[in-house]
Amino acid sequence: MKTIAAIKKTSLQCMLFSGLLMIFLLPTNVFSQTDTGQKAATATAEPAITEEAPALISPTLEFKSVQKADNSIDLYAALRTKLKGNALKLPFLKVSFVQVTDTAEKTLGFIITDGSGRGVLNVKAEGLTPDKEGKLHFKAVFAGNKQMDPAEEEASFKRARLEIVPVKEDSLLTVKVKLIDLSTGTETPVAETVIGVFVHRSFNPLKLGEGTTDETGETTVEIPANLPGDAKGNIILIAKLDENEAYGNIEASATQAWGVPVSDKIEELPRALWSPHPPIWMVVTFALLMTVVWGHYIVIVYELIRLRKEEPHSTNQINS
Repeated sequence: MKTIAAIKKTSLQCMLFSGLLMIFLLPTNVFSQTDTGQKAATATAEPAITEEAPALISPTLEFKSVQKADNSIDLYAALRTKLKGNALKLPFLKVSFVQVTDTAEKTLGFIITDGSGRGVLNVKAEGLTPDKEGKLHFKAVFAGNKQMDPAEEEASFKRARLEIVPVKEDSLLTVKVKLIDLSTGTETPVAETVIGVFVHRSFNPLKLGEGTTDETGETTVEIPANLPGDAKGNIILIAKLDENEAYGNIEASATQAWGVPVSDKIEELPRALWSPHPPIWMVVTFALLMTVVWGHYIVIVYELIRLRKEEPHSTNQINS
């Protein structure tokens, strides 16, 4: 019996000792698990996302130079961009023009693009200096701003001039066009070059024909006699050399009374099927047809109202 009692006492002491040990160790484990969880959460947390600066718009600068018959040069510039798949014109922006020489860059002026993103600067030839090859180098520069990147384009060409002379022989109308090279300081005819002849129109010039210059630098193009002109019959003929590798773009124009006079007065159009004022018979016919159609609707509504009023009353309504 003593042995059994001793065993029970020993077992009870072990249980008490184990309980005390668990009480002392439990807070330590809890704190350890909490600390471990915090470290794991910190380790798996995503890094803070830094805000990126908005991307700048990349504009496209189109640059074109045209040599005129008076030896001046027109410098054309156009600013456009593509944003979210849509082509946009960039108005009211400054584009500067510079002549590039062997030693320095000379500022010629600037333009502010119009509502369609375009602009032109006319430069006189007196202040321009060609390089050793007789070429002129120009550069169009857009400095950029807070929303757009800068952009620039260059163009180079030899000095040349186009001359256009209208010629009328009996009933035949022609223009003689001559291409002259000016890059060497002396006037030299340019052969084997295709020149186009156009007539001025409201939107784009209308091409009438083209010819290839001979050894004298001349070519002849026939002009139709039935072209519509202004109120006095004047038409503007234009000779053009486009995108030539040596000379770039060259133009010359001449005004001649070879067209059919077209009045520029604003007058009310006569009554006709093709005008905003239809004939009287059409107006009367339309009014009669609409009267008949809407008259049927009016009669139907009237009959429905009349039948509603003539509907017999029920016995319950009479007795009441």
